[in-house]
Amino acid sequence: MLKIAYATIYKHPLPDNHKFPMDKYELLPEQLLYEGTVDYSNFFEPKLLAEDKIIRTHDSDYWHRLSNLLLTPKEQRKTGFPHSAQLIERERIIMQGTADAVDFAMKHGVSMNIAGGTHHAYTNKGEGFCLLNDIAIGAHHAIDQFGMQQVLVVDLDVHQGNGTAEIFQEDDRVFTFSMHGASNYPLRKESSDLDIGLPDGIEDADYLKILDFNLKRLIDKIEPQIVFFQAGVDVLASDKLGKLGLTINGCKQRDKLVLETCLTNKIPVVVNMGGGYSVDIKVIVEAHANTYRLAQYLFF
Repeated sequence: MLKIAYATIYKHPLPDNHKFPMDKYELLPEQLLYEGTVDYSNFFEPKLLAEDKIIRTHDSDYWHRLSNLLLTPKEQRKTGFPHSAQLIERERIIMQGTADAVDFAMKHGVSMNIAGGTHHAYTNKGEGFCLLNDIAIGAHHAIDQFGMQQVLVVDLDVHQGNGTAEIFQEDDRVFTFSMHGASNYPLRKESSDLDIGLPDGIEDADYLKILDFNLKRLIDKIEPQIVFFQAGVDVLASDKLGKLGLTINGCKQRDKLVLETCLTNKIPVVVNMGGGYSVDIKVIVEAHANTYRLAQYLFF
């Protein structure tokens, strides 16, 4: 059964001036239920991630200051929104959702988190709408609980997974692959194990050709025991914060390529939503829904 992490706190509203679209966290599960792709039994509600699991990945001083709302206004602005106790609680639940998704992926081949993909969070700081890094926390969970010796992060958000790259820069057990807009945020990029910076406006055919070649090469070279797929839909041509040129169908084919590759090679895969900032919320929800439709269709 496809298991999907979702908690009502995912849709916790932020101040009116925030740029992060929260409506999708409510609309996406509603759409999947309405069309019959899933039913309520597919969803599970994560609890709070334990603090020892947080400081397994993040600097203890950073977590102390974050959890006690001691970050400076400048540090908060870097993350994209003002901090509150409820926001930190939301983040901890999202983190647990990805850790739980690892357990379900090991059982069923795939599992998903309606939120997550917080790849801009570093060991000791947050930025870009990311306070803690659920991909890194999930990878550490896979290593600690299942003895994983080779984890592959496939980050296809339009923005480089800079935080994930920094966290695992000295850990050979986690291979970070980021395929992103070369001229997009962040201005100063970190070094992933493999970075592919794409030109502005790249369209479906060229994008998919590059991904197909590199993903299959990495699977053969690394032989990962689990994959973390950051499936941001900010690669769409309609995205306000992206500069690439993919269509809805091109984004769907991207997801199909990743999921089919994992299924064919019998590699468990954990999928996180990532970014999506198109003007029309219907476009964002449809692009994300395709990822869930494909997972349900291909694996079950």
